[in-house]
Amino acid sequence: MPPATIRAPYGAATSTPAGALPQPFPRTMGPNCATYLQEVIDSGLTSDMIGRFEAAFATELGVRHCIATPGCTPALAILAAALDFAPGDEIIVSPVTDYGTVQGLLAQNYIPVFPDTLPGTINMGAETIAPCISDRTRAILVVHLTGLVCDMDPILELAQAHDLLVYEDACQAIFSDYKGRLAGTLGTAAGFSFDSEKTLGSDVGGCVVTDSDELAERLRFIGHSRGGEMRPRFGRVHTALGYAHRMTQSTAAITLAQLEIIRPQVAQRDTMIRLLSAELGAIPGITPLPIPAYQQSYSCWMAGFSIDPDAFTCDADAFAAQLAEAGVSGIGTGRYYLMPAGLEFLQHQADAQHFPFSPETAARRYRYRAEDCPTAQAFLETFIRWSSFCEKYQPEHCRLLASMVRQVAEDNRR
Repeated sequence: MPPATIRAPYGAATSTPAGALPQPFPRTMGPNCATYLQEVIDSGLTSDMIGRFEAAFATELGVRHCIATPGCTPALAILAAALDFAPGDEIIVSPVTDYGTVQGLLAQNYIPVFPDTLPGTINMGAETIAPCISDRTRAILVVHLTGLVCDMDPILELAQAHDLLVYEDACQAIFSDYKGRLAGTLGTAAGFSFDSEKTLGSDVGGCVVTDSDELAERLRFIGHSRGGEMRPRFGRVHTALGYAHRMTQSTAAITLAQLEIIRPQVAQRDTMIRLLSAELGAIPGITPLPIPAYQQSYSCWMAGFSIDPDAFTCDADAFAAQLAEAGVSGIGTGRYYLMPAGLEFLQHQADAQHFPFSPETAARRYRYRAEDCPTAQAFLETFIRWSSFCEKYQPEHCRLLASMVRQVAEDNRR
């Protein structure tokens, strides 16, 4: 018999292991959380808490529209559907990301194309995107991984030159900025996550934001109304494949309360990750994720650093395991973020030329392998990240964590 499948867990761990470093859980809840939840209950589920959250988030971000969803994966899914490209059209998307970024593309039978990342970073750039553009390319989906914002001006200029739409996965970058402009406001639209482990941690939830009135209406039609419209003397007719990806009133209540306390938390994350990066950068053989000069606010969701394989006798997996034993929770490598290697079923589909990879639909043959993004693959081989970094960190915690890394580095130095 074949071995039993080990089902992958969803989301970050919510346990709170004992130790000297702060943990995200239990989350700090906004003071109005219970009040807003009670309003939903007292109203008999007739309150417009969803509308209140949408209006508040749109105002806070400085956009015209916010469409609330159950999470970022469904947010990006309804956005992919609302864009209404043709099956077989290509979407250029960051190769280092979560499956939730691409799931909506695949559901619409778009074909993801993965450029490589820029050297020393986890993000793609205009120079790696440009060779991937073809006559079937319709959009560029940028991902601001860990809260580090892509260098957007060159990407937007490249997109304009080729008449391509640009939109953002800002799931990990809420209130990060690019030259003073907030992540999620840099392209045509963006998806956000409010899952419990994210920076703005609710019980679950997400949204799409946009300044386009037309796209916002399409998103609500596809994402909330299931693509249904009313016809006289008949009733509801579904004129598009739609979804019921609506946020609940209770989630909206929690998320609204969390929104009210998020700005100081983001400022604290920014201050602490810069201090921690300086501490880690002083350790020979350790390179923290570089923070671009154009980014003044780094809403860091996941901290990380790279090790120099020539400096140590162990690999990244063993280095991370020793840090876990020392008390750093949620730490490990991030090879699974390399989407070309993580989409095994898609490669099988492409090899067999099943729709949308069939000759009638696809522009060419496609490959999804790690070696197609060698810079990203090499970077992730030596990259260590941990998801327990949070706004509860203080300077002493940054120094403590750096001392743990320094000790493991010295224990394994060549």
